[in-house]
Amino acid sequence: MRPGTTEILDDRRILATVPTLAHLVERLCRVLIVTHLGRPNGHRIMDLSLAPVSSRVLQLPGHKGLHLKVAIDAMTPGSIAMLENIRFDPGEAANDPALAEDLAALADVFVNDAFGAAHRAHASTEGVAHHLPALAGLLMEKELVALGGALQTPERPFTAIVGGAKVSDKIAMLDRLVSLVDTLIIGGGMAATFLAAQGHRVGASILEEDRMEYARGLLSGAHRGSAQVLAPTDVVVANAFSENAKTKLVSVDDIPDDWLVLDIGPRTADAYCRAVSASRTVLWNGPMGVFEWETFSGGTRKVAEAIADLHGTATTVTGGGSTSEAVSRLGLTSRISHDSTGGGATLAFIEGKVLPGVAALMDE
Repeated sequence: MRPGTTEILDDRRILATVPTLAHLVERLCRVLIVTHLGRPNGHRIMDLSLAPVSSRVLQLPGHKGLHLKVAIDAMTPGSIAMLENIRFDPGEAANDPALAEDLAALADVFVNDAFGAAHRAHASTEGVAHHLPALAGLLMEKELVALGGALQTPERPFTAIVGGAKVSDKIAMLDRLVSLVDTLIIGGGMAATFLAAQGHRVGASILEEDRMEYARGLLSGAHRGSAQVLAPTDVVVANAFSENAKTKLVSVDDIPDDWLVLDIGPRTADAYCRAVSASRTVLWNGPMGVFEWETFSGGTRKVAEAIADLHGTATTVTGGGSTSEAVSRLGLTSRISHDSTGGGATLAFIEGKVLPGVAALMDE
């Protein structure tokens, strides 16, 4: 949603589930949508009402047959109803068995198409699956096939690009990827910790001193097999965390005191793009800098364009909310093999964790 409003800013998750809705409607199913918006924490917060979402479903081009009904008992075959934000009920996040049973009593079959919530054991994602035949929707299937294929049977060379603010947020991902890929590329705010581990001064950048030994081991090969780990060699720095701050392009040997690293530099971007261009499988999670601000978007843009240039010749998978946002802003989504709709779920899947919402589904 646009911050501070009830206006939908990004409807990709709505559009992504339309194939499943259309599939069911065409077969004259009565479809009850159960979903959430934001984190109301068990309280009825009308700014987080699903009314704008239900209105957007009605506006979908080519899907005029998707009608919303207020009362479930008034539904006719081929119609759709939507419950209000399920997270208004405190039993949702608590995976309350009573709420799961109440939801199950409304239906004959449970179809989970919410990959973005599959990492949470909630009443509407995991609990209800124990009371009804539980199947994966078309989006859920697409996510599992695309992410699973990239990680389990990748064509090589396989390159993974990992950004983000902190190393500590990505350790489980890094641990898994470094044993799977041929090249591991480091970007984003967490690059500062890797640079410090190499002995560089990083100015006022966020530095996780307790993760420097880990970063040093990753760079030296102590935590991996044959993967090559690439870190920045030049960076864009700023004298404040601001869109309008004074900036400099410097070598990683010359980062000024009290300045912050906010993007990779062009020499680094070129090296990263060469690695991407030589790849047959690319997995990208996390931007290269503060891409929301034009001054610090260059690294993310170059890497995204290099990935998009592989369209038709390699498998490319992007995932994570900010990564998908960057790809969308640049108009490159159609040139990516798979842009994951998951945030935390994508991260958990890449880390190799069991997703409760997936584990609860029927095997066949």
